[in-house]
Amino acid sequence: MLLVIARYKSHRRTACHVNVLNPRPQNKLVKGIHKMTSTPQKKMAYVRLGNSGLKVSRIILGCMQYGSSDWDGWVIGDEEEAFKHIKYAYDHGIQTFDTANVYSNGLSEIILGKAIKKYNLPRDEIVVMTKVFGPVCKEYGQNLWHTGEKPDEIGLVNQHGLSRKHIFEAVKHSLERLQLDYIDVLQCHRFDYETPIEETMQALHDVVQAGYVRYVGMSSCYAYQFHIMQNYAISNKLTPFISMQNHYNLAYREEEREMFPTLKHYGVGAIPWSPLARGYLTRPLSQQTQRGNVDVWFKFYGTTPGGPEIVNRVEEISKQKGISMAQVAVAWMLSKPGITAPIVGTTSMKNLEDIIGAIDVKLTESEIKSLEEPYKPLAVFGHF
Repeated sequence: MLLVIARYKSHRRTACHVNVLNPRPQNKLVKGIHKMTSTPQKKMAYVRLGNSGLKVSRIILGCMQYGSSDWDGWVIGDEEEAFKHIKYAYDHGIQTFDTANVYSNGLSEIILGKAIKKYNLPRDEIVVMTKVFGPVCKEYGQNLWHTGEKPDEIGLVNQHGLSRKHIFEAVKHSLERLQLDYIDVLQCHRFDYETPIEETMQALHDVVQAGYVRYVGMSSCYAYQFHIMQNYAISNKLTPFISMQNHYNLAYREEEREMFPTLKHYGVGAIPWSPLARGYLTRPLSQQTQRGNVDVWFKFYGTTPGGPEIVNRVEEISKQKGISMAQVAVAWMLSKPGITAPIVGTTSMKNLEDIIGAIDVKLTESEIKSLEEPYKPLAVFGHF
């Protein structure tokens, strides 16, 4: 016992000698830690992702737009420009970044990983989210969403879906591209109709237990599918989902019917994609973005029965408040209960700066009501 006490006292003296009358740590390592954590205060808000202990920025930077313009015409093909976006976002408080292995067939992950390394973004602080499901083709510019080619028919057998084999292989490759030791949140990009959910949920649990992943999440699917997967994980003491990345914005609100009540029941955070409806909500109907000219998804919003009037009301409120239409659309989403953080992406630094400003925008109840009134029920869109 005396030997143990002696060792404990010796350890305390060696680790950090503190004078009671002048309680400043004398150990150089402690001084270094103190300096490292003394960073300028950022105005961005941070919230827990669902019931987990993980905190994310109130706005998440989506990285789909960083990669190869051959993969999609609106994508930024300039790596240095992408770096500037990521650095600007971090400097203004965004510490959560969302990407996927299929975005430009891995190039988006590569660019994000390079930016993290280039600017030495603190790994203890930032949250990196990526996804698994779709196949990663050999060429950055190859896009199966556009060509309609079947993965198995072009030599990508076992390289898609949510099988145990693919989940482990996909995680390994994503870590290599990101140049990271672990992924903060691994999300299932879509529901797998072929693989048993028992296999999928066990594999997700195992990559967490192996230390490759910290948390798991789900993306666009039906509420019943999410319920089955989540309930299986909980019932079998496996790692449950902490997040749902779903399709939700002023022009598409079908998730309010069943998905949001389901997420509330399980204590899962919602981090919607396309909060600006692919740019549809960011400018008057008479104007179009570059993305709007080439993005087939953009056209979906323009053909919805309530879409045009919603855009008109966003424009009207933006003029009344002296802010941009994008800020109105994001502020509306931030006002909705159950929304943890929208995932925003832009191809313009100016627009990125503008969107971050939505954090300071507060809409009145009457403004929210005006924005929501024109909405008409729609067919489910985005689960494919």
